[in-house]
This record gives sequence, structure tokens and C-alpha cells, in this order.
Amino acid sequence: MNQTRSNKFEKRRKNTNAITILSIAAGVVLVVFLAIWVFGGNDTADEGTESDASENTSEGDNGEEGGGEDDNGFLITDPDSNDEDKNDNEDANRDEENEDEDKDEDASKEDDDNEDENEEDNSYEDRESAEPSDDNVSEAYTGDWDPVGTEQEGEHNTDFSNGSQDRVEIKKATSLVTGLSEDGMIEHWVGNNGPDKVIATVSDSSSSEFYRVFLDWVDGEGWQPTKVEKLIENDAGQ
Repeated sequence: MNQTRSNKFEKRRKNTNAITILSIAAGVVLVVFLAIWVFGGNDTADEGTESDASENTSEGDNGEEGGGEDDNGFLITDPDSNDEDKNDNEDANRDEENEDEDKDEDASKEDDDNEDENEEDNSYEDRESAEPSDDNVSEAYTGDWDPVGTEQEGEHNTDFSNGSQDRVEIKKATSLVTGLSEDGMIEHWVGNNGPDKVIATVSDSSSSEFYRVFLDWVDGEGWQPTKVEKLIENDAGQ
């Protein structure tokens, strides 16, 4: 009988130990699950917050150029974005101004080129053969040439000195009817040919072509070429 009581006691003790161990194991498992749930939930919330922040930033970049919303839903504007927009607009306006200036310069250049072409065309318009003055002339011609224009006013007395207004205007008229450049033209002789009349002997810069040009003064309008002679050789003595 004592043996039976001892067995029962031993069996009860083992059961108690088993229940205790299971209870401890269950508690450990519960703690692990709770820890996973708590820390795992925070990570998920953080990821969700970061995702929302990224979406808000993206929406601000695409919609309002760097703007966003505060906690109350009001729009927040990024000042750096506004500065960038301002700089971009200034650059665009500057590019447009430069483009307009280039167009104006091109148009002005085209007008100048057309004017030069018209002057050259006018110098040879209605050109007709003329009687040479002497045997040193290989070709002589006249044309329906207009006076070159003048800045002189009042009574006119021809001034043959270098750099005078008469010499400047005579050179321009001579250039128009010979086709020689004013900058490259060499004036070998400019002299009197009668009252308000002059003769100019000129050549190109290389002195390979020589011309004798006859001009008359027209009051208020300037020097008007009347005849051009292409010379065989320079006879101006220079």
C-alpha cells in the first residue's frame, strides 16, 4: 500500500514538472511572437511612412515644382525650386534676346550687302561706249550716273587738299563707276578740269588697272561722274 502511494506521488510530480515545462515553453513562444509583432509592425510602419514621404516628394516635383503639403494639407513651396525656375526663365529670356540681336545683325548685314550690290549695279547701268581722249585709253564709257551726294552746303569752291570733303566725295564717286574699292584704291592724281570740273587718275591696290574719271560738281547734290577711261598705262606721272 505504501508502494502504491509512492508511485502515485511520483507520477503526480512528473505530471507537475511536465505542465511547468510546457507552461514555460508556451510563455517563451508567446514572448517571441509578441516581439516579432511589435518590432515587425514598427518596421512596416516606418517603411510606409518613408514610402508616403517619397510619394509626396515625387508629387511635389511633378506637380508644383518641389512643393509639398504640411500636416494640415497646405501646400509648401520649395524656395530653391523657385530660384531654379527664375534662373531658367532668365536664361530663356537671355537666349531669346541674343537670338533677336543675331537676327537684327543678319538683317542689317543683308541690307548693307544689297545696298552695295545696288550701287555696283547702278554704276554699270546704261553704260555706253564713249570717244577716248587719247591713244593711252583702251576703253572709254559713259553712264546714267547720279551725283554721289554731299555734306557740303553753301557756295562751293573745290578743295583739292588731301582729306578734304571734296576729295572724300570724289573718291567715293570714282569708286562707284570704276568698281575699285575705296580702301584699296590709289589716287595718282586729282586735278582741275575747268570750273567745278575735275579729273581723277586712280588704280587698284596693285597698280595693275588704271582709270581716268571725269566728274562735274552739281550744287546741293555733289560730284557726278560723266565719263570713265580705262588706261593702258599710268600717265599721271606718279
